[in-house]
Amino acid sequence: MNDPNPAPAQPTPLVLREDQDGVARLTLNRPSQFNALSRQMLGAMEAVLDALANDRNVRVVVLGASGRAFCPGHDLKEMLTHREENFVRELFDQCCRVMLALTRLPQPVIARVHGTATAAGCQLVAACDLAVASTDARFATSGINFGLFCATPGVPLSRAISRKRALEMLLTGDFIDADTALAWGLVNRVTAPATLDHEIDALAQTLLAKPQAALASGKRFFYRQIELDTETAYREAAAVITSHMLAEEGFEGVSAFVGKRKPRWSP
Repeated sequence: MNDPNPAPAQPTPLVLREDQDGVARLTLNRPSQFNALSRQMLGAMEAVLDALANDRNVRVVVLGASGRAFCPGHDLKEMLTHREENFVRELFDQCCRVMLALTRLPQPVIARVHGTATAAGCQLVAACDLAVASTDARFATSGINFGLFCATPGVPLSRAISRKRALEMLLTGDFIDADTALAWGLVNRVTAPATLDHEIDALAQTLLAKPQAALASGKRFFYRQIELDTETAYREAAAVITSHMLAEEGFEGVSAFVGKRKPRWSP
């Protein structure tokens, strides 16, 4: 007998999370909209990243997407529907918070890129610490084609690749393929679609074998020092490496090297 009052269907999560063996796999999940970044999706990303920041069981984060594309950027239909300054400014502020959250996570973040990654989707790739792309991936900061200079994507893009290459992308809006993205430094590795997950798993396993505290401290220092003058950066670098040498992980790692054995990292 059918239930006359069935429970309402639960909405499909906009960001899926699957944890296994120290790796959290996040999946943008609006495939019918090619994973466009609506305000709701950005909110879901903020919530997931906030939770990950305090989860010591997670050592590596992989950010991928469902469907045929990685991400085309913001949901332009939503922006046209809410063409008011307060909505649009809060949307871009929210997007900036998500990008900053990726760099502030203690865990290394690997972008898993397939299909198109344009505008804020390309920004996501540039904001992740590492990126592995399928040979079918294409990248663009295409806002200029619609009367919009991709200002916010330009922030991580100009820090990931050289200025002239970043400006070429920002000023022309033209696509680059995966091999060009590799040559320019936007991604770390390019592989066939069939081996994309294998390549990401291999990179994740390499990171899992490293000491957790040193990775987190090193990532935090890396993003801080690139905004500093050289003398100040060296001064902070000396303080960081000193703290690592005096920490338990440093003692174990150096002792293992001297003793010609593998280090035994604390969980």
